[in-house]
Amino acid sequence: MKNRWRQGNHIQLLENGEAFFPAVFDAIASARTQVLLETFIWFEDSVGWRLRHTLLAAARRGVRVECLLDGYGTPELSAHFIDELVAAGVIVRYYDPRPRLFGMRTNLFRRMHRKTVVVDERVAFVGGLNFSDEHMASYGTDAKQDYAVMVTGPVVEDIRSYVESTLPEPERPFYGWRGHGPSHEPHAGEAQALFIWRDNGQHRDDIERYYLKMLAGARRDVTIANAYFFPGYRLLHAMRNAARRGVQVRLLVQGQPDMPIVQVGSRLLYRYLLKAGVQIFEYQTRALHGKVAVMDQRWATVGSSNLDPLSLSLNLEANLMIHDSDFNQELRDNLDALIEHQSKRVDENMLPRRSWWNLAFSVLAFHFLRHFPAMVGWLPAHLPRVTRVKPQNNGQSTQSDRPEVKP
Repeated sequence: MKNRWRQGNHIQLLENGEAFFPAVFDAIASARTQVLLETFIWFEDSVGWRLRHTLLAAARRGVRVECLLDGYGTPELSAHFIDELVAAGVIVRYYDPRPRLFGMRTNLFRRMHRKTVVVDERVAFVGGLNFSDEHMASYGTDAKQDYAVMVTGPVVEDIRSYVESTLPEPERPFYGWRGHGPSHEPHAGEAQALFIWRDNGQHRDDIERYYLKMLAGARRDVTIANAYFFPGYRLLHAMRNAARRGVQVRLLVQGQPDMPIVQVGSRLLYRYLLKAGVQIFEYQTRALHGKVAVMDQRWATVGSSNLDPLSLSLNLEANLMIHDSDFNQELRDNLDALIEHQSKRVDENMLPRRSWWNLAFSVLAFHFLRHFPAMVGWLPAHLPRVTRVKPQNNGQSTQSDRPEVKP
């Protein structure tokens, strides 16, 4: 399957769980034929139970519901939580569930990190939000700041086709309703959209390449907001080169990290970027979980991919690239407000004093983290598998292996 720009889409920005969850649940509640859902995390909390209730109701009225969950991100849904879904016909699969070692999860790498939902070929959601209370402001000081988009128009078919292509074919029946033609609006809006993904096959670096292309083509300004920022040499050079030719390049990263090592890694890069004129801001209010960017007056992206070794080299990811001035302005205004009112600008005076020790540590740490994916490749290889949850006669769920997810 190839990446293709599609004309005539309508794209709505959804900020945090307050906007995202009601939109997704309403779409599923109106589903008539099919719901495809992929998520890294589905927790058994209030949001998770609401999703379960909505999917269960859809399945009971005859909608085909298929869920793909990551075996690392969603390791502990109880049988009580899952069994009724499976009994109602919901197809629940885990991506690469691995046995625990001394009680610890062992599937640390090559995660299914996409967050996509498709309903009836009519509407799709792409972004960075998982299904958990963490994305609600009511969660408290550890709540996450994140983004997704709700899409209608021709690109929905590309998203649906890709998600379906990653599911095991032996279980997929022929859908008679496909012969009735697509149910999306042929021209839902004015936005151009391109659905791209990162896999372990022919699309290993697509997301990074589009970021590089964006930075090379920038003329006025670029704002990148990314939760886990530790990209490779090419992207760092592209950011510096854009800033040096007069483009205002702004980077928004975590100031209240959910994992301290993330901030340590990002800060290793600050001096290198600041010297070229890149402006760096640390978001202070919540844990930044977004993976978004805007360039000039039309280009934008929203998705699941961080700019770090896991997302760019190991994980399965998905982003939507968008050409639309109205959407660009809405996302830009949102990021501007975060930068102006809720972030701290980094300057060189805030950085550790330069010394041979700090320089040596930075160089060693940077190269270790950058070559980390290659080192993972030295570990004993295994083929990630999809495991489908199936009910047993005693009412307890079990799992059976299915072929590897196609990239």
